[in-house]
Amino acid sequence: MSTHKLVLIRHGESEWNQLNKFTGWYDSKLSKKGENEALLAAKILQLNGFSFDFTYTSMLQRAIHTLWIILKKLNQSWVPVEKSWRLNERHYGLLQGLNKSDTELKYGEKQVHLWRRSYSTIPPAINISDPQFPGNDPRYSHIIFNYLPVAESLELTLKRVLPYWINVIKNRLKNNQKILIVAHGNSIRALIKYLSNISDEKIVDINIPTGIPIIYEFTKLVVPIKYYYLTNSSTSSVL
Repeated sequence: MSTHKLVLIRHGESEWNQLNKFTGWYDSKLSKKGENEALLAAKILQLNGFSFDFTYTSMLQRAIHTLWIILKKLNQSWVPVEKSWRLNERHYGLLQGLNKSDTELKYGEKQVHLWRRSYSTIPPAINISDPQFPGNDPRYSHIIFNYLPVAESLELTLKRVLPYWINVIKNRLKNNQKILIVAHGNSIRALIKYLSNISDEKIVDINIPTGIPIIYEFTKLVVPIKYYYLTNSSTSSVL
């Protein structure tokens, strides 16, 4: 059976990942380890013969720079890149910048787990006067004000990712274009939940590691078949 393949990659480790902070829409740089993870992802794709016609990423540099490293290593820097706020990480509201371990001590492990992994639980929101509100960042000046988040659950993240998938990315797959998306743990989790019809309860157990390619296979009509991690040139770890 002929299939279309989509590659999803969570950005390499960021400096705030390294510090165990809630990052969200904060524009943290890649750590050195994150740069190496991006390079390793590119090598795995190269060993498996992947090339791309079009790529998508978020408006945050940890994802953008991961994509740049991958395309450079693949000698495909010429491939078009489209950036969208709809692929950004979920906005963690007032949690952004807080150490996760310290937050567990203050609010309890169970509450923090709900904020991090559940489908519908929304963290405490920021005020629109807060510097971390995206409306105060010029890169989002073209976005309708009411679309910009003050805090998001995974459910709200999916609601902003889904129109971009349906109206933009899916159409390129239908045209048999080879697509790479470099995004974030929760924007990728949200997309996988939708594509694989994962329940609200089971999505809690799914975590997306940094820098490891995920291959999604579709029928010619772009109906999802399966997804799996690509770990080296000869084996893949089926999810």
